[in-house]
Amino acid sequence: QVQLVESGGGLVQPGDSLRLSCAASGRTFTNGWFRQAPGKEREFVAAIKRFGANTLYAESVKGRFTISRDNVKNTVYLQMNSLKPGDTAVYYCAAGGEMTIGTMKLSRNYNYWGQGTQVTVSS
Repeated sequence: QVQLVESGGGLVQPGDSLRLSCAASGRTFTNGWFRQAPGKEREFVAAIKRFGANTLYAESVKGRFTISRDNVKNTVYLQMNSLKPGDTAVYYCAAGGEMTIGTMKLSRNYNYWGQGTQVTVSS
C-alpha cells in the first residue's frame, strides 16, 4: 500500500552536490537508500528510523551523504555532497517496518521500493 516516489537525480560533475527526495504515500517506520550501478549488485547507502532519527551509513558515503526525514511531509531526503564518479548509480528509496540500527543495511528488511532516480557523476 505504501508508494515511494524518488526525485532529484541528475548529471553533475565530481565535487558537486545533489539532494534526493523520496515522497511516501503512507507511514513508514524505516527508510533506506540503496543504489545500483550497471553490472553491480544493489548496495546499501543510508537508512533512518521514523522515531528518533537514528541513522546508518555505508562507509563509502560516510561524511559526504546525510539522510534525513520530515515526518509531517512523509518525505525522506538524501543530501549528497562531494560526489565522486563512483557514486554513479540508480538510487532507490526503500521503506520497511521497525528494525534495529544494525539491520537497516539489509535490503531484505524493506517491503516497499521506489522506481529509482539516476545519479551520474562525470567530468
